[in-house]
Amino acid sequence: MKIQAAVLRETTTVEPFATSRPLRIEELDLDAPGPGEVLVRMRAAGLCHSDLSVITGVRPRPVPMALGHEASGEVVEVGAGVTDLRRGDLVVLVFVPSCGHCLPCMEGRPALCEPGAETNTKGQLLSGALRLRAQNKPVNHHMGVSAFADHAVVSRRSCVKVDADIDPVEAALFGCAVLTGVGAAVNTAEVKAGTTAAVLGLGGVGLCAMLGALASGAREVIAVDLHDSKLALAKSLGATATVNARDPDAVEKVRALTRGGVDYAFEMAGSVQAMEAAYRMTRRGGMTVTAGLPAPDQKWALQQVSLVAEERTVKGSYIGSCVPLRDIPRYIGLYQSGRLPIDKLMGQRLALSDINSGFDRLASGEGLRDLIVF
Repeated sequence: MKIQAAVLRETTTVEPFATSRPLRIEELDLDAPGPGEVLVRMRAAGLCHSDLSVITGVRPRPVPMALGHEASGEVVEVGAGVTDLRRGDLVVLVFVPSCGHCLPCMEGRPALCEPGAETNTKGQLLSGALRLRAQNKPVNHHMGVSAFADHAVVSRRSCVKVDADIDPVEAALFGCAVLTGVGAAVNTAEVKAGTTAAVLGLGGVGLCAMLGALASGAREVIAVDLHDSKLALAKSLGATATVNARDPDAVEKVRALTRGGVDYAFEMAGSVQAMEAAYRMTRRGGMTVTAGLPAPDQKWALQQVSLVAEERTVKGSYIGSCVPLRDIPRYIGLYQSGRLPIDKLMGQRLALSDINSGFDRLASGEGLRDLIVF
């Protein structure tokens, strides 16, 4: 079938993207779903820094590539062997498919699926197939999803069926921002009730981490960001204090507010400087968690003596250490009960043709979670 998709053919850092237009809306040929695959009509797709990092080359991926990884959609057709989904089902798409058979999957850590990571890096679906073509030349898939398109073929193992009564546009955020942010607090850090936390970087993922810490019962949650507008939003969502990251005394202010540092510090900015600040904000015996993804050549100089003498913990968190089949329904339930006000994180609803302007807003740091709505 013929589809419209946002395709990246060459990385660029030239802004504004509305002028340089790294993403071009192209007509592509989309093959029918193969065994274990599903054809999905997109309902909404969120604009995420992980997409922006591919556009700018910070996260190298094979091009040409149809971008987009955070999305919700409606099942249109299923391939051979798919018996638990049917036409019309609402699904949230997950950007690491889990094979179910590798060691991490068998250990209950599908975010670390080895075949899923390998095929994502190659721009393939979990089966190793490519289902996209432009003038009979292959186009790569982004994270097994390629959500900036009106339709996509994905692995069944990239789909989580949603039975709850939820706006499909809102459901899209659960595929990345909510899984990654809330999961970092709930699964990776296992935030305990009555503890303290700081979140550095208040994009969609960072705000979700803040909400996850609050939902877990943290008594103090300090929001840290460069933009006063984001700090004001965090305050309205329950942050007990805010600190502007531009303040040269930001670390000392967080430590003073929490009498020596927080129990958990979350680095969500994708910055080595933010990681250093998060570590310094963490108290003796505390945990520093990062879900940020800076360029591969960026390195953080770990202070080994404090790691040992102060019994610190440093943890990475990918997709919030989630089990999507378990966690997406749980988080939707928390949203519906009012404990995760995800709807307040949503920004503009854009047409696919406005996608480059949307990435300008994202790059500025001022916008909320903008979405392409189909």
